Amino acid sequence: MNHQTTVLNHLQQGKTISQAEAIELCDCYRLSAVIDRLRKQGFEIVTHNERNKSGIGRHARYELVKEVAA
Repeated sequence: MNHQTTVLNHLQQGKTISQAEAIELCDCYRLSAVIDRLRKQGFEIVTHNERNKSGIGRHARYELVKEVAA
């Protein structure tokens, strides 16, 4: 299974994903590129910016809000 399919399946289960989680899930180090390709296919994915656990800096967390219309 490729990164795009793995990330999409994860999002379709109602889960969100961050870069760190993508690395653990499927060894994906270019999550933003995967999200960009999914958006170009018509998936509506929102980006939530959240604080890092250390409280210093922020990171993106992606959420699928709308699937591609058939």
